[in-house]
Amino acid sequence: MHAGWLDGFLRYLSDVRQVAPATAEAYSVDVNQFVDFLAEEWGEDRAYDWKAVDYRTIRRFLAHLSRAHYSKSTMARKLAALRSFFRYLLQEEAVDQNPAALAPTPKQDRHLPEYLYEDEIEALLQAPDESEPLGQRDRTILEMLYATGVRVSELVALDLDDIDLEELKIRVIGKGNRERVVLMGERAASALRRYLSDGRKQLLRNAQSPAETALLLNNNGGRLSVRGVQQRVHRHVLETAASSRVSPHSLRHTFATHMLDGGADLRSIQALLGHRSLSTVGVYTHLTTERMKQVYRDSHPLADDSGPEESDDEARRPLPEAK
Repeated sequence: MHAGWLDGFLRYLSDVRQVAPATAEAYSVDVNQFVDFLAEEWGEDRAYDWKAVDYRTIRRFLAHLSRAHYSKSTMARKLAALRSFFRYLLQEEAVDQNPAALAPTPKQDRHLPEYLYEDEIEALLQAPDESEPLGQRDRTILEMLYATGVRVSELVALDLDDIDLEELKIRVIGKGNRERVVLMGERAASALRRYLSDGRKQLLRNAQSPAETALLLNNNGGRLSVRGVQQRVHRHVLETAASSRVSPHSLRHTFATHMLDGGADLRSIQALLGHRSLSTVGVYTHLTTERMKQVYRDSHPLADDSGPEESDDEARRPLPEAK
């Protein structure tokens, strides 16, 4: 019984919800963990008695996770998995209610994303050796991540037909198989043109198929992986002595932060990033503290008397969020 419901749930996630394969796999693990919890509470023979699960059962499961020191974000994901699972069972008329829908999501600890300042991003963009094919490709990777704000998974999935260099735009397939158009500047387009006319052609010589459509190629002429991008970005981060915590995703945060600093509205940033919820983009408002402080210092007549001076290092990073 359990295996059948789980297989059906996975098909529901893929075909109806259209979630990413990694998310479907994580949800499967989460539901199995809940089954193990029920087996410990009720015994193996009742572990799949879905109709007996109520709000209090869900709350006890969350308390169990908390005692096991799971993070709030992980607990929230497991609760989301149970909500989806019971929604599926409800549609299949296997249960009469969705008990997980009533449980409040654990309040998240908001962590400000890592991002780079303009001089840091400039040093990173200049790091690859463009006299080599891999250097041209890496320069293209860095320029596109910063210019477009796309996710690494979206970047490596790009094919040649997804690029419009005349209109300076890219067709991206994001989470939930949702398509969107993102824009890029002339500088990113210039790096891309050089890579396409030189570096990619050289890498393509090693390909098993000369008809490879992937935009970004690895040393063997195949599609570059997410892991490959992470390794190359990490290498160039070390070369420029940037923070070791900087990752490819940090360039997405940098894109959003610099757009907001430049006057872009949150709705536009939300559309470019491919987020469904505006609240997801709101975190970037916390990253502009220094810009507001600088405007205040430059504009207010008494700003120089407002307190002791702070060092450049202290001024570069945003203030911690108030509790």
